[in-house]
Amino acid sequence: MVKGSLIDIVVILIYFFAILLFGSWFGRYVKSTKDFFFGGQRFSWWLIAMSCIATVVGSYSFIKYSAVAYQYGFSSTMSYLNDWFILPLFVLGWLPIIYFNRIISIPEYFEKRFDKKTRIAGVIILLVYLIGYVGINLYTIGTALEPLIDPIMQENFGMSVGVMEIAVIISIICAVYMHAGGQTAVIMTDLVQGFILLMAGIIIFILGIYHIGGLNSFWQSLDGVFRLPMASFNTPAEFNHVGVFWQDAFGSTIAFYFMNQGVLMRFMSAKSPAESKKAIFVVVLVLMPLAAFAVSDAGWIGRSMVNLGLLDKSVNPNHIFVAVASRIAVPGLFGFLLAALTAALMSTIDTLINAVAAITVNDIVREAAPGRDDAYYLRWARFVSFVAAALGLLLVPVYTQFDSIYVAHGAFTAAITPPMIITILLGAFWKRFTTPGAFAVMAGGSALIILSLFKPGVIAPFDQGVALQGYTYMRALYGFVVCMGLGIAVSLITKPKSDGALAGLVIDSIRDAKRLFKGAEPNDDETGEKILCRLMVHENDGISLSRESLEKIKAKPGDIIYIADDRWWFGGIRSVQCRALEHHDGDGDACYMSENLIHQGNLTPQRMVVIEKVI
Repeated sequence: MVKGSLIDIVVILIYFFAILLFGSWFGRYVKSTKDFFFGGQRFSWWLIAMSCIATVVGSYSFIKYSAVAYQYGFSSTMSYLNDWFILPLFVLGWLPIIYFNRIISIPEYFEKRFDKKTRIAGVIILLVYLIGYVGINLYTIGTALEPLIDPIMQENFGMSVGVMEIAVIISIICAVYMHAGGQTAVIMTDLVQGFILLMAGIIIFILGIYHIGGLNSFWQSLDGVFRLPMASFNTPAEFNHVGVFWQDAFGSTIAFYFMNQGVLMRFMSAKSPAESKKAIFVVVLVLMPLAAFAVSDAGWIGRSMVNLGLLDKSVNPNHIFVAVASRIAVPGLFGFLLAALTAALMSTIDTLINAVAAITVNDIVREAAPGRDDAYYLRWARFVSFVAAALGLLLVPVYTQFDSIYVAHGAFTAAITPPMIITILLGAFWKRFTTPGAFAVMAGGSALIILSLFKPGVIAPFDQGVALQGYTYMRALYGFVVCMGLGIAVSLITKPKSDGALAGLVIDSIRDAKRLFKGAEPNDDETGEKILCRLMVHENDGISLSRESLEKIKAKPGDIIYIADDRWWFGGIRSVQCRALEHHDGDGDACYMSENLIHQGNLTPQRMVVIEKVI
């Protein structure tokens, strides 16, 4: 039985209160919907990368992968290490397309690339995906904390706390600071929570090894199969190599980077595409391996402790993270580890809530009420943040019907994501992909996947030897094949759009996208240096630099320039993008901007700023 103390509850409550205040404080930097959804496109790569890893590691990650690690061993890391294979597609194609087209939502891209009805289909599927993700995170954290918090609350306060009550409290906290700070609050709170959750994983491993008696004792207590880095090809049905690949690499990982609006908004919050590319490389090649270790090691430690008789072998795999943490940590530290578990939830759910708000405002509210001032849409964005949290709560009882959180998450992603993934990939990388083909994938592909829920036998030709119980995973391969087949077949018998209509929307026309982004011919032939200038007030919107400064940063009048406070640790929160004006003939170390731009970038006149060319 998991044993906690009142001090652990206090630590968790202090964490809740601190992160609520911290996130809400960043509301001061939100002055427009661009700030609310994209943080003003001002952040540095390291801030994007660290906050992104906090989004990748949801609360379900600690519970889900600890359970898999406890049951199947080191092969639990397979899911988190699939990301490398999507890196070229994302960096070279999808990221520059959405960044330079200033795409606020993926359905907006669908209308530009295809038509209105494909956009509407995209809105429906994407909102189901995002709100479903909110629900599974709330269910997971409630499941994890309920056996700990409920006994303590009954003993000390005479009241019972269940999964739903915990989910309600956390959803309110996330919605409140999201309401205030938007994407800026997401990025800054996730920066803190990213450090906390990685630190928690390291602490659990160190304390666990000490509790067991050293690395040698840990290694010797595990059997040979448990030590293997990969699961068996198609057995057992509940966790196998081919199932994990199609469900996680295709149905989950590609979906996470290509169609998860919250993650895309994170990369679009960077000050430039170059910063976004740095962030994704660091995430995939450095932080994801660390995350794979952090979310799994409690399961490995738990299996070793059971084999050594240090932990009851009847422990529920879904509770192994909490069980191990309670056994190896003293009161207070145990509370911190559970706060890390909560941090993982909040760092994912705030991103999802912000994404739901972006899609609702951009694809529904702006369409229904066009031409309103930005403050009107900002009020809607903040209202939708609360609605998204409430809808996620309503889905919590649905996930209780599954045998495990891993199966629940896999079944959800495999059933929802294939039509959107195929439409995005073919739309961005194949000019011949037509509008009828896209709608056939979205509508027909979704219908065929729904059919497989009621008639799982249709998956049999694609099961690759995985038993019927594993069809929740192999549904992703089935979805990939039927959606890809529909898209290609319909496109080959229908007429594609002209090259002019696709300018900037497919991979071989990215230069057109840059031209649209800038409003002129892009200046990306040379990379200039960063310079320091003293910020002065000027009456015109834009930035005026000396001739020497323009030459150093390799910029020309009309180019987009990035100006940031010289204190690097702000990570871009005090910064702004604007166009370069004609050079001035005054002090060579001075730059001139309007009061409006200075206010927009949270900058301070007379202070030194760092300046560089964007495009």
